[in-house]
Amino acid sequence: MEEVQIKTGYAKRDFLGFSPLDGGKIIELFDYALFIKKKRRESPTVSGFLPLRDKTVAMIFSKPSLRTRVSFEIGIHELGGYAINLDGQSIGLGSRESVQDVAQLLSRYNDAIVARLHEHSIIEGLAEYASIPVINALTDLSHPCQILADAFTLYEKSLWHEGIKVVFVGDGNNVVNSWIELAGRLPFHFVLACPEGYTPDKGVLEAARQKGISRIEITHDPKAAAANADVLYTDVWTSMGKEIEMKERLKIFAPFQINSALLAEAKPGAVVMHCMPAHRGQEISAEVMDGPQSIILDQAENRLHVQKALLVKLLNHEEYRKFHLTHRLQNAAKKIKS
Repeated sequence: MEEVQIKTGYAKRDFLGFSPLDGGKIIELFDYALFIKKKRRESPTVSGFLPLRDKTVAMIFSKPSLRTRVSFEIGIHELGGYAINLDGQSIGLGSRESVQDVAQLLSRYNDAIVARLHEHSIIEGLAEYASIPVINALTDLSHPCQILADAFTLYEKSLWHEGIKVVFVGDGNNVVNSWIELAGRLPFHFVLACPEGYTPDKGVLEAARQKGISRIEITHDPKAAAANADVLYTDVWTSMGKEIEMKERLKIFAPFQINSALLAEAKPGAVVMHCMPAHRGQEISAEVMDGPQSIILDQAENRLHVQKALLVKLLNHEEYRKFHLTHRLQNAAKKIKS
């Protein structure tokens, strides 16, 4: 999390992407998400466990949303907080109201800001001027909450390891940028198979490669990329805001569909992922999306649990720290006994 020291002396944390984190902190977050998920399964309304009691979170949405909005709103409610939904166009973020004014005003009313926006510079501006935590719920550049949930899903299923090969087939979009950014923090093998001219952000790619933590490859051959893959991942061929390119993209991306033939190139136990919304028959075939190797709904559900963990880390760090201290003591006791 990015830490910013403000005049009061309180260090507030933002989550705009993975760059300020190290691998250990990410795994800590995953362990807390497992704890959060277990609690919810035991009882959706766990008596006495309300780490966001009386806290309010302003949620700004300048783009359509289903999973992001529902998972954050339910998560905030289940943790004892209250979510306020704001339409980015209605409040005139960056036009009628300056980013600075919105950030400073919402900081007087709320305890955090969750924003789903177009321009990445606006989320950076909100973080710069807000005195409360700011969470990137998607921009045109990145989608870190999605990739947190995706990597957590693999971790939860005991599939995550340093040699895991994650192959993304399709457009080098904001989801890919966040996978690459994660590869600069946690070691794994990431491959993007995309058409020429649809590569990811150069700055994000270069920064991750300079870290030297993961093997990051870009190819234009989906079949070669899928060979021995542990994970095949895709997203829509036409992202929000690029609908005018749809006809052209349908032709260009046709060879980049995840279907049974491509899945056969991967390892026998490979899993299939998609951040949704999905268009069956375009980027993914129905038989694969709805087949036994798909964990798409699992990753969608896990948005809720990981984001709850993230909210507690940012808004009630004492509760978060207490869990990890107890967790470490319990593990130490188990080692002694064994």
